[in-house]
Amino acid sequence: MIQTTVDTRVRMRKIAALGLAAGLLLTGCGRDNPVSSGPEPAKAIASGAATGTINLWAQGGEAQLLPELVKDFEAENPGVKVNVTAIPWDAAHNKYQTAIAGGTTPDLAQMGTTWMTDFSDAFDPKPAELDTSGFFASSVKSTEVSGATLGVPWYVDTRVLYYRKDLAAKAGYPEFPTTWDGLTSMAKALKSQDGVKYPLQLPVSGADSFQSMLPFLWSNGAQFISGDNSKWTFDTPEIVEALKYYQSFFTEELANKNPATGAGAGEAAFVNGEAPVLILGPSGLAQFNKAGGPGFEDKYTVAPFPKKVSGTSFIGGSDMVVFKDAKNRDGAWKLAQWLSKPEVQIKWYKASGSLPALESAWKDPSLADDKKLAVFGEQLKDTNFPPTIPTWTQVAAAADTQLEQIVKAGKDPAAAMKELQAAADSIGTGK
Repeated sequence: MIQTTVDTRVRMRKIAALGLAAGLLLTGCGRDNPVSSGPEPAKAIASGAATGTINLWAQGGEAQLLPELVKDFEAENPGVKVNVTAIPWDAAHNKYQTAIAGGTTPDLAQMGTTWMTDFSDAFDPKPAELDTSGFFASSVKSTEVSGATLGVPWYVDTRVLYYRKDLAAKAGYPEFPTTWDGLTSMAKALKSQDGVKYPLQLPVSGADSFQSMLPFLWSNGAQFISGDNSKWTFDTPEIVEALKYYQSFFTEELANKNPATGAGAGEAAFVNGEAPVLILGPSGLAQFNKAGGPGFEDKYTVAPFPKKVSGTSFIGGSDMVVFKDAKNRDGAWKLAQWLSKPEVQIKWYKASGSLPALESAWKDPSLADDKKLAVFGEQLKDTNFPPTIPTWTQVAAAADTQLEQIVKAGKDPAAAMKELQAAADSIGTGK
């Protein structure tokens, strides 16, 4: 049986979050090689049990817990041995680059969803017999690059609204609003409560800030790239309107344009009630329970994104990929397939706290009977993912700059999006 502590889960999720942000920074310069013009045909997996040695690379806390998990796979396949190598998140991107260049890649690897385009030329296409139809659609989307499916989802992460339900009830909101207008009204009501300084904690600036506020664009029906990923579409009425709405929280002092950025500052502001609403993934559950102490978990809850046109949120997580240079390709794909089983996904959740990418796994009582986790499960049905193209990180960096100017300098969102459109057109889409 795999065991883990709450501290281990929190640490693992924090490391994963840092890895995601680091990936965005590291990939900002693009890739050395262009994405392939068309998908390669996928080869079938050999029949029979897995055999030989499978070398698996994983990052952070995942690497600490995987050796125990894969013992069951080894027991089901007596002729196989799985070697797990731990790669620190902050070194992983360079490690994979070096391994690909030198032909020393592992067989199977945990790949952050935002890194899929960076290394896509090195991945083996997913065999057709490995079925991904039962996964959350947006998680499958993260594995698709230039028409090819290059991995399988492993675990997922999404963002919801955390809020202090005790303070919201005092302000006249026993339930979280389901619309944009409702969110603004609740924020104003919270502002009038003793101790509340800025009701909302929202992304302001820095790497990943624009990506973190994408749900506000998506919930207004906005799309910033064409369906075939050939043209950026930032300069649209839907995006400008969403950014004006976002900006209004800062101009009306419902969100802090200069929030404290030290370690634990956001948690402290949530716990003490100074800023009682924020956007966060599932890691917040353990973080706030620990920071708030006994009984605090009853003072807050979570809610899906309020809707204008939709209530779409961001999806992240990690995929499992097999490399073209894998020495044990068939064994690696069989292990990836095994990790996709409902019972294995559930066991991994119980060990790590990482949310299952397989929809059927959410029927397990450990997830279905937890009211807060159930909200994450519902939100995962309405999620989206940034375009899986190599220039996205460069464009996102330019968008981070514009967002900071919108929030801190009060820049007109329409003017900002015209500038971003020009910058994005100059960078291109890689097509």
